[in-house]
Amino acid sequence: MQATADQVVDLAIIGAGLSGCALVAALRARGFGGSILVLEAGRGAGGRAATRRRRDDPLWRLDHGSPTLSFSQQPQAALAALLAPLIAQGVLVPDRGAVVGLDLGSGAVQLVAPPDHPLLRGPRWRGMPTMASVAEALLAAGGGGGATITRFGGRIRSLEHGPQGWWLDQSIRARTLVLSGTLLAHPRSLAMLDWPEVPLRVALPEGEDPCLDQALLAIAAMQASVRWNLMLALPPQAAAQAVAVPRQIWLTPQAQQHFGVERLVLQRQRDGRLGLVVHGLDGGATITPAKQPELLRQQEQRLRALLPQLLGPWPDLQASLVQAQVLGVMRWGAAQPVAPGLAPQLQWCARSRVGFCGDWIAGPGFAMAEGAIQSALDLADQLLLSC
Repeated sequence: MQATADQVVDLAIIGAGLSGCALVAALRARGFGGSILVLEAGRGAGGRAATRRRRDDPLWRLDHGSPTLSFSQQPQAALAALLAPLIAQGVLVPDRGAVVGLDLGSGAVQLVAPPDHPLLRGPRWRGMPTMASVAEALLAAGGGGGATITRFGGRIRSLEHGPQGWWLDQSIRARTLVLSGTLLAHPRSLAMLDWPEVPLRVALPEGEDPCLDQALLAIAAMQASVRWNLMLALPPQAAAQAVAVPRQIWLTPQAQQHFGVERLVLQRQRDGRLGLVVHGLDGGATITPAKQPELLRQQEQRLRALLPQLLGPWPDLQASLVQAQVLGVMRWGAAQPVAPGLAPQLQWCARSRVGFCGDWIAGPGFAMAEGAIQSALDLADQLLLSC
């Protein structure tokens, strides 16, 4: 159901990524019958597990963020129960795609074993037909009986708090507010979005909720790495010639430092064509609205120039770059949170009725899909106790 102006809802969730959508599914599975509004700045659900579509090619789908959902171990208990319907529907399947490593040898790249990375150590799952399908299925979860409303394509820029709850952009009032990302609570928003103050801090001045004060201090100290993901469509002949291509190509720490690239991900389309996403690392330049277009251009040029060398072990892919179509660069402002994260006891601030969920909540599975979904399950329990 699409949102309309001047709405009053029981719960507003800002961010339709994995944790925000998992929170909807967890609440509905537990019988929550209140109205839920999910607000997302992007065009659809998914967050960092989003999927890029093309207007000129209806069959094209490219997972331009996270290519898999990673877990430290096989999902157990409530986590397994939440995912079971998605597995039964075929929306979530084990990812068995080959992963190889790339190192910098004597002047050339060479294939090696994949690096030891948390995202590669445990089980990996993949959304079908795309990664966004996982968030979409969670968002559509039944049960509870209440209305689940979505509003895509609009960024929340201001928050107000009063006796009747939270006002979002002065058009929506919610009794309870959940942030599944840190943007509205973190000082990085000041430069990145040219905001004068942190919206959540402005809405609730210091001293009104000690729990929220602690949470905001902790969030302000948190760090996350930025990614510049270059998206390409390889020509049809590349798919025909490159039969045994890996799913992911991870650079070793030494190679990452040299090239400024974390990994390359290849995604075969339904008709056999290949999409390629280059996960570029950030160079540290300050990101502002005015600077972003030029930074995007610079990153596109930089990553394109590196590809012939990075694809050297696959001559057919390397040769296809001449005819590859660039689909743009996606900037992920907080692609990988850095430990320690927000303490679980600060995840729910009852006095102000503000909750937090995401892979940036401390605990098992931190910085992975496991942590994102588990944080939603934990927050759902606390929200229901406070109803």
